Amino acid sequence: MASFGLTLYSFVYIGLLFCGFCLAADPFANFELDFSYITASPLGVPQQVIAVNGKFPGPTLNVTTNYNVVVNVKNRLDESLLVTWPGIEMRRTSWQDGVLGTNCPIPAKWNWTYQFQVKDQIGSYYYAPSINFQRASGGFGGFIITNRKVISLPFNTPDGDIVITIGDWYTRNHKELRASLDAGKELGMPDGVLINGKGPFQYNSSVPDGIEHETLNVDPGKTYRIRVVNVGISTCLNFRIQSHTLVLAETEGHYTSQQNYSSLDIHVGQSYSFLVTMDQNGTSDYYVVASARFVNQSEWNQVTGVAILHYSNSKSRAAGPLPDPPNDSNDNSFAVNQAMSIRMNNTASGARPNPQGSFRYGSINVTDVYVLKSVPPVMINGKKRATFNGISFVNPETPVRLADNYKVKGSYKLDFPNMPLDRPPTMDRSLINATYKAFVEIVLENNDTVVQSFHMDGYSFFVVGMAYGEWTENSRGSYNRWDAVARSTTQVFPGGWTAILVYLDNAGAWNLRAVNLDRWYLGQETYMRIINPEDDGQKTEMPPPGNVLFCGALAHFQKPQRISASDALRIEGLLKLKSKILVVFVVVIYMMI
Repeated sequence: MASFGLTLYSFVYIGLLFCGFCLAADPFANFELDFSYITASPLGVPQQVIAVNGKFPGPTLNVTTNYNVVVNVKNRLDESLLVTWPGIEMRRTSWQDGVLGTNCPIPAKWNWTYQFQVKDQIGSYYYAPSINFQRASGGFGGFIITNRKVISLPFNTPDGDIVITIGDWYTRNHKELRASLDAGKELGMPDGVLINGKGPFQYNSSVPDGIEHETLNVDPGKTYRIRVVNVGISTCLNFRIQSHTLVLAETEGHYTSQQNYSSLDIHVGQSYSFLVTMDQNGTSDYYVVASARFVNQSEWNQVTGVAILHYSNSKSRAAGPLPDPPNDSNDNSFAVNQAMSIRMNNTASGARPNPQGSFRYGSINVTDVYVLKSVPPVMINGKKRATFNGISFVNPETPVRLADNYKVKGSYKLDFPNMPLDRPPTMDRSLINATYKAFVEIVLENNDTVVQSFHMDGYSFFVVGMAYGEWTENSRGSYNRWDAVARSTTQVFPGGWTAILVYLDNAGAWNLRAVNLDRWYLGQETYMRIINPEDDGQKTEMPPPGNVLFCGALAHFQKPQRISASDALRIEGLLKLKSKILVVFVVVIYMMI
């Protein structure tokens, strides 16, 4: 009888689980991501890296527009973990964002399940750990959202799709690197650049023997969509393929005007899609290069990633010098002009049938202005810290919206200054008290000595202006108010500024940060708390998920994990199904037995 009960429960559980999915308006995509340590030697030196499902880098997740995405994360590390999904907008649910201001960390040896919908999105993204400097050891992978079949691509369907991760890399693991930062030290020059987790092809004698390199296999005459994302720590990389033209087609979920580039700078956290036609003589292989930018080239010469593009009819290895990077050492306008040449394709449909450029952002009145200024790290209370507007952010012990829902007082403050203030720097839990459905202008001023990447969770924004020098109100006269590209990560050059416009229609608590991992770790971030005051029925923001983790002032609510978080979430879903469905399944299964 006990066996019958177990069998009956299993059939009901499975049947209801799938029935719940089939009744949903949009399909579900389910993934298991197992984070663990493995030993690898990407630069010829054995070291501990973070693998996902035993792979470094992790697997690419591929879903379709509007899918409900369920990702069960297994944390097999020896410390807490959070996984974030930069650029994926998480409509109405910052609970799934995977950063400390919105999620309690997943304890070591625990599971936790993320669930979100990729509503009205397409494009090339990635996932990565967000805490403990873990991204410096891996744990990242690609995330692709493909068009629905009813929405045509603004280009001929490619013959293949290739995902490439690039990034600077140290042979020290993330624990050693963060210990250096904690001690007030600089990280120093990276040991190399990886392409898909592998070191450079031996293009000259400076590359040691025994390093495994990446090979991209292609057929002559075919066109491939090559998606490139910089998952590195802090270095902008110039990407190029020897003798091949890069036709830019998409960046971070938005189709671009299709312009030709011989190379493109890809800053930390940025992703691009290129259409590349294999139109060269395929009798030999070609170099694929990712080299450091905005650094002293003579010192950083070895910090170069090199992979191989291998035609199926190739008969010889690539040889000779690498293709040259941009020669702009005496022209600081080149990088800015290249960045601003990336424009929106206003005639293309995005995730919806209407053209994605139909949102006339240039004619909307700005309601709020924020100027975020960064400077080189400074000493605060004896610690080296990085700041926005003189504030080095300290993550609240109780995440923002969790504190709101449980009425925890004093977890954070809503007093982040909208302009730089003339006062000593401080460490604080200061958030931006943003207005729901405001149309805001954010000016990013970089008074630091390094080029920075800036990211905003939960949103895409229009990159309307960028220049060297000091931003003034007169700078608005140079803004692109018609076809500026929309994206979630933009560069800010040292001694320069970047201006973005964004419509705050996604309620929640959303992270604003430097993507440069050292600056982020040292506190260069804050959050926008965006609440709809008229939402008394949770229509504009979802309630806390049933599997929410508790920490800080609410830690006493957290129960020990006895089953996986994914199973707990599914069981909760079963209990919410209508009882008549349960009865139907019980009757059917009983008749079968």
